[in-house]
Order: sequence, then structure tokens, then C-alpha cells
Amino acid sequence: MEPTLHIGRLAGKVALISGAAKGIGLAIGQRFWQEGATVYLSDVFAPEAVGAMAAQPRMHYLVLDVQNEGAWAAAVDRIVAEQGHLDVLVNNAGILGLGHGPQNPEESSLESWELIHRINLAGVFLGCKHAIRAMKGHPERGGSIVNIASRSGVVGVADMAAYASSKAAVRNHTRSVALYCGRQGYNIRCNALNPADILTDMWEQMLGQGDARARALREVVAGIPLGHMGDPADVAAAAVFLASDDAKFVTGAELNIDGGVLAGSASAPKQHQ
Repeated sequence: MEPTLHIGRLAGKVALISGAAKGIGLAIGQRFWQEGATVYLSDVFAPEAVGAMAAQPRMHYLVLDVQNEGAWAAAVDRIVAEQGHLDVLVNNAGILGLGHGPQNPEESSLESWELIHRINLAGVFLGCKHAIRAMKGHPERGGSIVNIASRSGVVGVADMAAYASSKAAVRNHTRSVALYCGRQGYNIRCNALNPADILTDMWEQMLGQGDARARALREVVAGIPLGHMGDPADVAAAAVFLASDDAKFVTGAELNIDGGVLAGSASAPKQHQ
């Protein structure tokens, strides 16, 4: 008999997820809702695709530009006013920089470098700042902040320098937030997820179409020890753990969701018979 997937691990919790109009953010929102949470999906626009979902009980949608501190303050204040508390924040919003010119260290423009860091890094800073403000007043409930970093924040990426830099900074800010909240006695945990090779719209843009897509996909999969790309649901499952009371003694930690890529198997010497 297969185990039950959804057992209400987030029942009674209120969660805010940025960058949740699609992909990983939307998958996390769906899974949190299935686990019993009241969920606020947010993004810079309100797509029709989430309209029906936001009409469900315990599901809400709000427009949030993560670069704007006033927008963060308003979003958190609205949630606290409507629900009485905020228990979980998932900082997921981010961009690769596609469409903003070359992203290598030689040719990238300062404008694109700053834009990527404002969204990917300043957005996380602001989310953490305002989540702490809301969560610290309820130490009996505790709080969980989950920052979506990336495998690209662990290793260098020649043609996505700003993205890699921003995600590396997210990893370190996660640790700073965890240490600060612990020192202050706030009972707020902060952890990071490092996804890699998760098949989302971002990847679809890079893979292309037709035969070129098939070739590119084979090349990507060849470097993944588990032999296939991941799904947004894989990241969502890990986010549920970090958001839940199962992880009540986990803070300042990172979890790689990458099919084994960061284990280093790709650089291991070949065996000769």
C-alpha cells in the first residue's frame, strides 16, 4: 500500500510565496495548500492561470514587486490583518537575465547586473526583513523562511555571472538571518534550497524547440547522476519539510535538489576495465 502523500503537515499555517505565478513558486503554493496551509501566492502580475486556484478556500493571490519595500510591507500587513499571523515565507522570485543582453563577466552591462541583483537578492533581503517583523511577535508559533537559491550559487556560471552571484549571496544571507533570529530568540528558522536542472519555463527558454531541444535535453541529462531532470514538485516537497514542524531544529541549512549534480560525480575519474 502506497503512503498517503498529503497529511496536513502545514495545517493552520499561513504562507506567502513570491514569484508564484508559475513554475517552482506555483508548485510550492499548490503543495502547501494541499498540506493544509492558507496560501498567499504573489508575483508582479496576476495571470489568468492562477485565477481559479486563487478562488479556492485558503488560497489568495496578490501582486508583489519584490524590488519594492513598500510593496513588501503592504503585502505582509495585509496578511497579518486578514489572518492574524504569518508563519512561512518562501522567497522564490528571481530572473536569469535572459533578454537583458550578454551575462558573462566581460560583456554584461551594469544595468542588467543591478537589475538581477535587485530582484534575486534585494528581493530576498526585503522579504526576510518584513517576514521577521511579522513573525517575531508570535514566538509560540515560530516562523520559517525558505529562500530559493540555486546550484548556480554554489558553482561559477560563465554565461550567467550575475545570476550566479545573486544566488551565492542568497545562500549566505540565509545563514545570517538564521543566526540573527536565533540570537534574538525569535523562534524563526531560515533555510535555503538549491534546485538544479528542474524543468521549468526558464529551462524551456534555454532548451529551444524541436530537434535542437531534444539534443540539448540529452546533453543536460547526461550530466545528472539520477538520469533525468527534476520537476517543480520535487522542490515543493522539500519546501514543505522546511516549512513544517518536522524541521523545527533545522536552521541555517541548505538542501540540494539536483539529482546528484553537486555530489561531484561528473568530475569523477572514469573506471577502466
